[in-house]
Amino acid sequence: MKNIITLSIVLFSSVLSYAGNPPAAVLKAFHERFHDASNVKWGKESSTEWEAEFSLKSIKVSENFKNDGAWVETETEIAITDLPLIVGDAIHKQYPGWTIVDAFRIESATKGTLYEADIKTGKKKKEVIYKEDGTVVK
Repeated sequence: MKNIITLSIVLFSSVLSYAGNPPAAVLKAFHERFHDASNVKWGKESSTEWEAEFSLKSIKVSENFKNDGAWVETETEIAITDLPLIVGDAIHKQYPGWTIVDAFRIESATKGTLYEADIKTGKKKKEVIYKEDGTVVK
């Protein structure tokens, strides 16, 4: 039993230390795109992808890269009033009575520009994603 606990602690510690140290290619790509970033925190999205969460002039941003440094997507917090009108209308039509509490613009290498909103009604909360034309993604 002691061996299992010791092995679990060692494996968990290895994962934690690995999760905070992206490959050099990822760091280089990140610094080329965001040399003014502050409060950068790194995490593993998957076995092939890294995410940096940081502030850029007091705006919350997250950036994802493949292990080789290839850019995947950028998610930037925006004011709710900066959601495209067509997206806001689509949300209110699909979720009448729900309130938009947070909004984000997602720029994706494969999906183009998307908009994410955190919405709520009472104690229920939900994350929704729309294309620029108001089409539901999630």
